[in-house]
Amino acid sequence: MSASPVIALRTAIRARLLSDAALVAMLGGPRVYEEAPQGAATPYVLFADAQMRDWSGAASRGAEHFHTIAVVTTQRGFGAALKAAQQMIDLLDEAPLSLEGHALVDLRFVSMETKRDAAGRFARVSILFRATTEYL
Repeated sequence: MSASPVIALRTAIRARLLSDAALVAMLGGPRVYEEAPQGAATPYVLFADAQMRDWSGAASRGAEHFHTIAVVTTQRGFGAALKAAQQMIDLLDEAPLSLEGHALVDLRFVSMETKRDAAGRFARVSILFRATTEYL
């Protein structure tokens, strides 16, 4: 059985983000999480929603993905989070990532959204990427 293309893509994205010294400095450390630890210092990057659907053709099996990655902060403004989000877009848009058990066909930035939680404590910049992968 093949490894999950969602896991393979997230693993490659995480490695790419953590390999960038500028982004790690903006975050104050290697703060890229699947789920943020209780009381995690902000800002941090969080893998949010993912959607995958079949993208197979006659000759190969594949998947189409939509991944949301968020920058979360407790700062009053969105400036620092937007700067980190833009750095992530620059690092990931059309990046030639290597995935375990899969080939990345394409990875593209789709959209960005800013939002505050109801209590106003957390600001979040969510970035949506679309990817297509093929099983090896």
